[in-house]
Amino acid sequence: MDFYLTIKQALYYAKKLVSVPKFVKLESRFNTIAILAYLITFLIFFALNAAAQNLPQFTDITHAAGINFIHNSGAFGQKYLPETMGSGCAFIDYDTDGWQDILLVNGKDWEGNPGSPPVTRKGHQKRQTMALYRNNRDGTFTDVTEAAGLAVPLYGMGAAVADYDNDGDPDIYISCLETDRLFKNNGDGTFVDATEAAGIHNPGFGTSCAWFDYNNDGHLDLYVANYVEWSIENDLFCTLNGINKSYCTPESYQGQASKLFRNRGNGTFADVSRSARIEDKTSKSLGVCIFDYNADGLPDIFEANDTQPNKLYQNNGDGTFIETALQVGVSHDEKGVATGAMGVDAADYDRTGKESLIIGNFSNEMLNLYHNDGGFFMDDAPAAQIGNATLLTLTFACFFFDFDLDGNLDIFTANGHVENDINAIQTQVTYAQPPHLFHNNSHGKFSDALNTVGMDLAKPMVGRGAAYGDIDNDGDWDLLVTTSNGPAHLFRNDGGNRNAWIKVQLVGQTSNRDGIGAQIRITTASGTQTRTVKSGSSYCSQSELTAIFGINDDAIIKTIEVLWPSGVVSKRKNIKPNQRIRIEEGTP
Repeated sequence: MDFYLTIKQALYYAKKLVSVPKFVKLESRFNTIAILAYLITFLIFFALNAAAQNLPQFTDITHAAGINFIHNSGAFGQKYLPETMGSGCAFIDYDTDGWQDILLVNGKDWEGNPGSPPVTRKGHQKRQTMALYRNNRDGTFTDVTEAAGLAVPLYGMGAAVADYDNDGDPDIYISCLETDRLFKNNGDGTFVDATEAAGIHNPGFGTSCAWFDYNNDGHLDLYVANYVEWSIENDLFCTLNGINKSYCTPESYQGQASKLFRNRGNGTFADVSRSARIEDKTSKSLGVCIFDYNADGLPDIFEANDTQPNKLYQNNGDGTFIETALQVGVSHDEKGVATGAMGVDAADYDRTGKESLIIGNFSNEMLNLYHNDGGFFMDDAPAAQIGNATLLTLTFACFFFDFDLDGNLDIFTANGHVENDINAIQTQVTYAQPPHLFHNNSHGKFSDALNTVGMDLAKPMVGRGAAYGDIDNDGDWDLLVTTSNGPAHLFRNDGGNRNAWIKVQLVGQTSNRDGIGAQIRITTASGTQTRTVKSGSSYCSQSELTAIFGINDDAIIKTIEVLWPSGVVSKRKNIKPNQRIRIEEGTP
């Protein structure tokens, strides 16, 4: 089956290859035979190379799964800035049945829009709300948005999922263009809007958000990144040709300070942004990632800022933070320029025990791969062979994940421009763009694997949010991608579990129930791997909270060690692979 797929894929690219060289003139039968021989040689080489890599295939199952979501940006010709941003997505087991459900954040029509058609492409009704799809455990999903109490019109941007009240079921935070919303899980398949009762108030242009326990008291706090001071009333007229309006760049607007809400442990929150010293109105934040960059046991905050210097808030352990991005080398690119940073993630991709950063940037700015050299960072994107390959794409979401379960974390990015006519201005840049999928070859190098994992994932799209989750509980990561003013895409990973794996779910007791912030370390014959359970990352999205480790063909996992935020250590020994295990804090 795998060999058949690679042959089919090779034929596809061989066909493309024939159509490219328009300058070739076939003047004789010899020329025809020569080119056919070349194509056959190419086909065989391509197929054998792909088969030799034995990489899994990603199959677009969106339609078959019953997901018919179309993002609504509200666009009707006025070129409002938020229309370009898209929105995110999340994997959430909202009914705690052990199967990942899907949450898709949405915009809505602008008030006073006279020309909004009620029906979108392919006859789908134009949604004004987010969408929650319940996993039917058979490869299909059912839209349960209304029944769950989430059919609320919002101009949504990001989502963060966690059990903030430690009652055993996941709650949802939605960042919005105006007022964010907190939806508390009732435990019966429904949610209630708890925003006002919880004391949450963020009237800004919310984007990415993340749950984390910054003071290690066992209650999850909330960080919300805010973008710029924009409203319909202060919308500016920007133009590229002096006549027609175009979308303004973020430089045109004042930035907004992000928010930190401390969980009081009684269902309410306190806005501690100012006292915690993270309130900075020069920021224009699109991405947020929580990680312990200096390995002191305290979660730190990284903000990806669009055209402004990035921020790294180091946790002082006393309820305050100090901004250190410039000192540690992550505020600007290697030329000293503040980039158009959007998505971000952190992980130990090279098995050093230290988490490094990846940041998605605007077109004509390559990805940043900031390698953690012990609290100081160096951009290894060019040396890792992902620099030039990402120079022309505009990356929103990006993250580390091990898609082939070989024990090395790979990189995925969702790409797409913000101007639909960009190709007329920059001929090498397009509006819809294929994603990037970089395979970690170890030793600090990556290779482009997009064209070896099936044709579906390689199709251009106007990508925005993205997340990974195991929708079929087969041990490998599937992909969810949102697009701007277009459909969501669900890609099933076929063959990722050919390698052995272990899936770890944490249940906190003294620590927060989801184990967010806990560090999981496994050791096998192939060495040691480390993951941190985290909310947020990517762009306006959240991936599954459980951890999957690929262990190649190792027959046994020697140890699994969990360092909980409380300081408690859990340890398991001699675990067989290819199973899901649940580790509770404080149990032997």
